Amino acid sequence: MHVITTKAVRVSLLPDAVRREALAEASRFRGEFYECLTARRDELFELVDAVLCADGAVRSPVDLTLLPEHRRGHGAMHGGLNHGRLDVDRLRTVLAGLSLPRFDGGRLVLAVDVSPWLRPDAPCSAERLFCHVYGRAKTASQFIPGWPYSFVAVLEPGATSWTAILDAVRLGPADDATAITAAQLRGVVERLIAAINGRPGTRIS
Repeated sequence: MHVITTKAVRVSLLPDAVRREALAEASRFRGEFYECLTARRDELFELVDAVLCADGAVRSPVDLTLLPEHRRGHGAMHGGLNHGRLDVDRLRTVLAGLSLPRFDGGRLVLAVDVSPWLRPDAPCSAERLFCHVYGRAKTASQFIPGWPYSFVAVLEPGATSWTAILDAVRLGPADDATAITAAQLRGVVERLIAAINGRPGTRIS
């Protein structure tokens, strides 16, 4: 049985009750995320911990095996990436049930965006598309091969760039981006309604 431990960083500016509540929610999410992993779950869970705890960008999965959060060897890493499985629908439901940032009146504000994972040096990667990338100047935009992903996120109020991602879908060569986005939004709203209705004393339709 894999033992799930949660790391906490003490922030003196937050009241103890807020810190305890945040830590409890993080622990619940980690447990629920672990249950979303349906094959090679221990290895995948440690890889996620290693990604989150790495100092800076991760350039290669092999680098993750050198971090203390990853307690297994290179073979386990390759096995997890090649044979691990994630229940995506269950994870989407888990994300919808988290405490999400709200604006005045308890409103949730959703945003949609398409962001590319650029793969110019990976000609063998399947279903790459030419992704429109903007440069610093108006005339510096270009098209680079990669994988575009459509994201749905909850925005936070105030001057912050933090968002809560609720859904992500990779767009393929034959996909209609508008139709995919519309389906994403419908699914997100349905899961949010189900999550709110599942809480004691709340009901919306």
